[in-house]
Amino acid sequence: MSLPLKIAWRYLMSKKGHQAVNIISIVAVCGVVVATAALICVLSVFNGFRGLIMGKLAMLDPQVAITATMGKTVNDADSVIDAVSAIPGVERAVPVIEDQALAIYAQFQMPVRLKGVPDDYNKMNDMDSVIIDGEWKLRDQVSQYAVAGAGPAIRLCVRPEFLGMVRLYAPQRQGRVNIANPMGAFRQDSLFVSGIFQLQQNSYDADLIYVPLDMARNLFDYETQATQIEVKLAPGASESQVMNAIGKMLGKSYQVKNRLMQQQEAYRLVNIEKWMAFLLLAFILVIATFNVISTLSLLIIEKDESIATLRALGADDRQISRIFVLQGWLITLAGAVTGIVIGLILCLCQQQFGWLRLSGDPANMIISAYPVEVEGMDVLITLALVAAVGLLTSMVTALIMRRRLNSNSRL
Repeated sequence: MSLPLKIAWRYLMSKKGHQAVNIISIVAVCGVVVATAALICVLSVFNGFRGLIMGKLAMLDPQVAITATMGKTVNDADSVIDAVSAIPGVERAVPVIEDQALAIYAQFQMPVRLKGVPDDYNKMNDMDSVIIDGEWKLRDQVSQYAVAGAGPAIRLCVRPEFLGMVRLYAPQRQGRVNIANPMGAFRQDSLFVSGIFQLQQNSYDADLIYVPLDMARNLFDYETQATQIEVKLAPGASESQVMNAIGKMLGKSYQVKNRLMQQQEAYRLVNIEKWMAFLLLAFILVIATFNVISTLSLLIIEKDESIATLRALGADDRQISRIFVLQGWLITLAGAVTGIVIGLILCLCQQQFGWLRLSGDPANMIISAYPVEVEGMDVLITLALVAAVGLLTSMVTALIMRRRLNSNSRL
């Protein structure tokens, strides 16, 4: 340990000559501790909410989705599926068709988003776990069925045990409209409702209805096309390697997206909120460092006699300045490390015990306590921020020390 660092450590740990300097030193360290712990906790809470949202969306989103770069549909979807299925790591690939339609049940009607999928589509995701009424069934020997989101079920007043059929209407993609017979411009079909799902995510629950794939193709006038090809990976397969292989094989005419890319807007919104909170807390941390600067200023004044003694012993101005610069670093570092440890302890306690509860009726909420997820990158970013703040403190301290030494030299 160098001599300036030893003296700086001694000044930091020893009792000051004036009680006010001791109090201000404690306040300075506590300010850095609180700001750093708040950064860790707030960033971890945002990570928890992001993980919660992405976890919910991942229950129904495909692991990998393939769409056309230009246009709305993937032409000759079966050929693309055969090629994709041959790639190592792909367990299954299926076509889906998604488009807008009008749903009518009794006197109720609403625009809905139909998604035509294979009959065993529930094997591609966790659909069975989000069905709250009825079951997943798209076809039997008697009829065709739909699995509706909670939004359409409520607005259309339909349930699985009802005997009435939901009528679906979609405009014809080709041909002319006969003004004398406007209903001829629409394709229509009917089916029963076999189940209702609720993901507690508006993008799915509000208007989505799953229907058989062949029915969707007939309703929207598609033959071999698909609006999207969904891929399920084999257990242990590398997502990035499979996506790269699919991208190289299909070329630039197709887009290959994982779940994060499919929900890019939602992910970006959560990230924006997270880093806005980070900037606000970072500003508070910078303000807290002014306490460190004022502490060092008072300490420089208090140590005038010690500084004179050091100069008499042969220490030059650079060595003396370095003592107080290092002390600024030590104060900031001590506050940062303590704050990070406290923040991590609080996060772990919240994960285990859920002390901080969300307001509202627990029966209507996905979770009752704030979710927390600590990420190593957030800890590193917080350390980098504190290091930058410590550098700012040291620069200001060096400037104050230089002026103080110059004034003492003149005397």
